[in-house]
Amino acid sequence: MKRLFGGVVGSIVAAAAALAVAGPAHAAAGRYVALGDSMASGPLIPDITGNVGCGRSTRNYAHDLASAMGLNLADVTCSGASTKHMTQSQSTSVAGVDTGTVPPQFDALTADTSLVTLTIGGNDVGLVGVAQNCATLDPTATPCKGTYEAQVAQKTADFEPKLSAVLDGIRQRSPNARIVVTGYGLYIKPNGCWPVQPVLPTDANFLQGAVNTMNAVIKRQTEAHGDTYIDLVTPSAGHDSCQSASQRWLEGYVPVHAAAPLHPNATGEAAYATVIRNTIDAS
Repeated sequence: MKRLFGGVVGSIVAAAAALAVAGPAHAAAGRYVALGDSMASGPLIPDITGNVGCGRSTRNYAHDLASAMGLNLADVTCSGASTKHMTQSQSTSVAGVDTGTVPPQFDALTADTSLVTLTIGGNDVGLVGVAQNCATLDPTATPCKGTYEAQVAQKTADFEPKLSAVLDGIRQRSPNARIVVTGYGLYIKPNGCWPVQPVLPTDANFLQGAVNTMNAVIKRQTEAHGDTYIDLVTPSAGHDSCQSASQRWLEGYVPVHAAAPLHPNATGEAAYATVIRNTIDAS
């Protein structure tokens, strides 16, 4: 079976932009810390801020949210980050070239932090790598589901207690913070759109199903910890990688906007910021 595509990796940590506009009284005005992986960091979306190996964008959802709500942002989201990088340093690179090591993301958390957002899990489960390996331009290829289904299920199960520990760690370090945890969006519609996105219908359903199962874990643990879960699948409907360039929030294997393959583009990041803000404002 012919498999396509290489990987998009890189990691980045650094504190970013401070904004001094006062937010609404009911918002988490004050210090905002953004934690997470490349879904949150926005790799290849101009402009890059901080360590170039991370690909953290000034137009990711954290920057959009901070600007809209008048928050002082410390954005330590990092491409390639997994749950272990909340408490461990992370090596970064671009195309195999070392770009340095960044500190644990939890180092940004403080006692006076009032809002924390978290997007994590994709690298623990390894979904981007699986999606890359499942790509094929051969309509007669054997679906990849049988190769990866058990592996993904096990990694998803292993992820749940790790996420629980992360949420405990955030609360310990920032006891008064509003903790908002996002799921991941709708990357590909039911049955896919081969060959526009080069995954067979069975595998399109398997891959998005794996995202949905991971989202269920994230939702379960977030709510069990008394924190706020953000569903991004529902608002992403009609904006997946099968849609026209003007409608896409999420890029496919070959991006049509300046964004990493299989990641949100700037429009998607802005939309996610709006969903997060609306949830915060409503509660």
